Amino acid sequence: MEPLIGKLIKLRAIEPADEDLLFRWENDTLNWQVSNTFAPFSRRILKQYLEQAHLDIFQSRQLRLVIETAEPLKPVGMIDLFDYDPFHQRAGIGILIGDPDQRGKGYALDALHALNRYAFKVLMLRQVFCSIDETNQISLSLFQKAGFRITGRKEQWNRGSEGWTDEWFLQITYTDWAAIAE
Repeated sequence: MEPLIGKLIKLRAIEPADEDLLFRWENDTLNWQVSNTFAPFSRRILKQYLEQAHLDIFQSRQLRLVIETAEPLKPVGMIDLFDYDPFHQRAGIGILIGDPDQRGKGYALDALHALNRYAFKVLMLRQVFCSIDETNQISLSLFQKAGFRITGRKEQWNRGSEGWTDEWFLQITYTDWAAIAE
């Protein structure tokens, strides 16, 4: 199976035409807590980001892809590899299904499977990791379904309107992934 295609989705490079989507999703305050965003992004900043999007993961240490439904092609979210470290063969992963009405349809899990396949088979990573606030049970369940294991806890790591919360550190190694890969 091609590394950037799943059963329900395909992952594609970000394009200048995605500016409006990015503007809407990045500035949706409901997404800020999971993305650790504290202020809106201007169109100018997003244009500058899109101008640099042509840099590959080896230059920018990040790869952001658009998640599109397979049929019909419709962007529903973004998925990132970040903090790419070729020496230690690891990267962080983050995901956002931008519109609430597109959540719960299996797109996020399918996108995680596709990006993990790319990370392990193409980039030859040894592990992929993520950090999830303890209150984000939906994301925690999603990543665990994708084969990630909780390997650490950062106590009182995030401050929110309700006070301090812990953050879970999750990982999937190549060995873990190979055991469950399609």
